Amino acid sequence: MGRLYVADVTLFDGTRVRRHAGVLVQDGVVRWVGSHVRAPREVRGAERLDGAGTFLTPGLADVHVHLCFDGEPDFVAEARVSEATAAIKSVGNARRHLAAGVTTVRDLGGPGAVACDVARAIDDGRVAGPRVVASGQALTISGGHGWNSFARQVDGPDAVRRAVREQLRAGARSIKIVATGGVLTPGVSVDFTAFTFDEVAAAVDEAHTWNVPIAAHAIGRTGIANCVRAGIDSIEHGCQIDAGLMREMKERGTFHVPTISALRGIADHPETVPDYAVAKARQVLEEAEAAFRRGVREGQRFACGTDAGTPYNPHGSAPLEVVRMVEWGLPPMRALQAATSNAAALLRRSDVGAIEVGRAADMVFYSADPLDDPHALLEPALVCKGGDAVAP
Repeated sequence: MGRLYVADVTLFDGTRVRRHAGVLVQDGVVRWVGSHVRAPREVRGAERLDGAGTFLTPGLADVHVHLCFDGEPDFVAEARVSEATAAIKSVGNARRHLAAGVTTVRDLGGPGAVACDVARAIDDGRVAGPRVVASGQALTISGGHGWNSFARQVDGPDAVRRAVREQLRAGARSIKIVATGGVLTPGVSVDFTAFTFDEVAAAVDEAHTWNVPIAAHAIGRTGIANCVRAGIDSIEHGCQIDAGLMREMKERGTFHVPTISALRGIADHPETVPDYAVAKARQVLEEAEAAFRRGVREGQRFACGTDAGTPYNPHGSAPLEVVRMVEWGLPPMRALQAATSNAAALLRRSDVGAIEVGRAADMVFYSADPLDDPHALLEPALVCKGGDAVAP
C-alpha cells in the first residue's frame, strides 16, 4: 500500500469542519491533516485524489447491529437457523455496511460465537466487512427478552460474571445485557425489569475488569435506572428515560443509543410484523421521541445505533439513523459526531471515529454536504477502509 493525498477537500474530522483541507494517508493510516495550501513535502509522489467540491467524513459507525439477522418480519422465526446459516448471513450483511459507508459496527447478540468468528475472519482478510466489535451472545434472565432468539439465559450475580467471562473467552470485545422486556419477545412487557441491580453490577464490574464496554438493552425506567447507577456504558433504546435519569446519565457520561430505525421498522409494518410486536413498538414510540428530544435539549451524548437485523431494519442503515436523529431534533453536527467520534469513544476504539494522525484511514466521500442536508449520507461517492477503496 502506497501513499494517498486527498487535496482541497471539505473535511469533517469527527469533531469539526475544516475547509480546503488536505489528508495524507500512508500504509492505511492517516499521517498528516491540515490546510491544503500548507501541505508538507511528503505529499509529493503520493497518489493524488482531488477533493474539491466533495465532503469527507470518517467512516461511519453503527454501534448496535445483529449481523446474523436479515430484518425479516418475524424476528423470532428468523432466529431458528443453524449457526452455519447465521454465519453466511453475517458475511452478506457485513458487506452491506461497507457499501453504506459504515466501517465499524458493534454486534450486540446472536447465536453462539458466530459474530466473534466473523469479526476474526474480517480482521484476517478472509471476507470483506467493517471492523466488528462483537459481543457474542447477549445475556438475559431465564424467560427474559431475547431468550428465544439472540440471548443466553443466566441468573444470579455469580452466574452473570461467569457468562461475561465466557463471552470474552469466545472472542467478544463488548458485552450486552438485557435489563428489561422488549418489543420482539412475546409475553414480556416492554417495561418489565429483568436483572436485579446486583446482577447488573456484577456484569458491569466484570466487563470493566477486562476493559471492554458493556451495553444494556433497557426500555423501562426501573431497568434503565439500575443500569445507569451500576455504571453501564450505554443505554440501548432508552424509551422511558425521564428528566432525572437523563441528568444522571449526563453526569456519569452514559451514552444513549436510541435505535429509532428499529421502532420505525416494526411500527410502520403492521401488515406483516406480528401483532404483539407492532402493539409494543407503537406503545413506546412517543415516549422514545420525548426522551430523545429531552436529551437533545440537555446535551446528552448520543451514539448511532440502528438495531439492524430487526424487522424492516436492514444492515447499512446507519446513514438513515443519522437522518432520523436530525428529524427528532438533533443538530446535524451532533448527529455526525454520534456516528463517528462519539461511537468510537463508546467502543473504546482510539483507532477509528476521526480523521486525525495515527488513526486508521477509514474515510467516506460525499458529493454534497450532509450538514446542509443529512440525506446526502444516503449516497456515498467513495468508501475507504484502511486507505483502500471498498465501495462502490
